[in-house]
Amino acid sequence: MVVVMQGWIDRFQQYLAVERNVSPHTCAAYLRDLAELQAFLATVGEADSAALQRIDHLLLRRYLAELHKKNQRTSIARKLSSLRTFFRYLVREGLLQKTPAEGLATPKRNRYLPKTLSVDEAAALMERGHGTTTLALRDRAMLELLYSSGLRVSELTGLDAGALDLRENLVRVLGKGRKERIVPVGRKARESLAAYLEARGTISDNEPLFVNHRGGRLTPRSVQRHLKTRLIKAGVLKDISPHALRHSFATHLLDGGADLRAIQELLGHASLSTTQRYTQVSVDQLMAVYDKAHPRSRKKR
Repeated sequence: MVVVMQGWIDRFQQYLAVERNVSPHTCAAYLRDLAELQAFLATVGEADSAALQRIDHLLLRRYLAELHKKNQRTSIARKLSSLRTFFRYLVREGLLQKTPAEGLATPKRNRYLPKTLSVDEAAALMERGHGTTTLALRDRAMLELLYSSGLRVSELTGLDAGALDLRENLVRVLGKGRKERIVPVGRKARESLAAYLEARGTISDNEPLFVNHRGGRLTPRSVQRHLKTRLIKAGVLKDISPHALRHSFATHLLDGGADLRAIQELLGHASLSTTQRYTQVSVDQLMAVYDKAHPRSRKKR
């Protein structure tokens, strides 16, 4: 069964890449989720050539029960989504008559509020502790662009030099699902990018925008490492990921009166409900300020 199932997974991978046009990162996540299912099937003795057709609703419920033992609800929801997509593909290809994943309950996700920086913390991170070497200028330009334009870190590291238009203050971004969007670049970010590009010298449009000391494309993990160093140098005592700069971008725009639909477009969110979580961040911050400042709300000391 493992060989047969692997063959269908290989075809599914081709389908994702060619017909669905999903990113390599998303495709890899699907394959990891299906590898976990394969491992589970082997443990329950479903390892022969007919096992794919024997996977039913009850077997998948057993699998979900196993997942609940060692996974967060958000991870389980994502894995279940991968299974649904895979089994729908098998139905489409005629291997199965119906999907065994139909009717499986998706676990409710824990309420999650994104980590953000305050406006002052963001300013400190951008302006303190930067040097004048090419790598130091690169780090500042990266952070400014993440915060100025609300990019995902994978979008940032995937940028080529030709995606940047400093005359028009725009950057062309390839987001989730290979969807392209055009995002404004703020004045401070433009200045930092111009200084970095001047230090790098002449580069062609198809070269990576952000490179390491060997000239190779920077990875998301490297950006995380450089951010941690910059947080320490700036005296910002928060353990955050590069994605927190994207969250800060959205929250600060909302606090400044930006329209939620406009923020959705800038972030490249397919659904407005994804963007709406930032409204809760702003409300929570507003209540914290109110509770601290209003004379009828402050706690007695």
